[in-house]
Amino acid sequence: MTFHELCHGFVAYKLGDNTAKNAGRLTLNPIRHIDPMGLMMMVIFKFGWAKPVPVNMGNFKKPKRDMAITALAGPVSNIILAAFILLIYGFLYIPLYKLGEAGIVIMDTLVTTAYLSCALAVFNLIPVPPLDGSKVLFSVLSEKNYYKLMRYERYGMIVLFILIAAQTFTPFLIKATQALMTYLSVLTRFGLSFSF
Repeated sequence: MTFHELCHGFVAYKLGDNTAKNAGRLTLNPIRHIDPMGLMMMVIFKFGWAKPVPVNMGNFKKPKRDMAITALAGPVSNIILAAFILLIYGFLYIPLYKLGEAGIVIMDTLVTTAYLSCALAVFNLIPVPPLDGSKVLFSVLSEKNYYKLMRYERYGMIVLFILIAAQTFTPFLIKATQALMTYLSVLTRFGLSFSF
């Protein structure tokens, strides 16, 4: 989640918005990204969130387009992170396997981290506010409809909680995450070919 939020802020900064930088959010320090309620929910319900990176669309040259790019940066960063981890997993598979139990623990941690990163990317692409997918979807709407929907974004969290409680997205999320992991596993096989 830290990497995800950092990438939102970094892309916004590159597109002309200094808000996240001025708030000290362009960092990998997880403490800067912790949302107390989100953390509590994660511990209790295994579902939570980080503190959203502040973005001021008024600083963008093309607000709708740049907001969509900023929103996409989070899920894309998670896919890149998962790909990198799976590549490393392939490179280190044989030496870690030779380590025995300690190596197996490290291997399991790498695979779990990659899976969670893929799951976070897939989940955030759902087009329900306040998730990143909604900002991408809204960007193709007319200016009038775009800003009208953005005003109701805060109510999206209620809808999202209801959908999560009803497990509406669960089968899709599991299948999509597994499909993404399978697709990225080609990097593990590539790394294995160079493992020593």
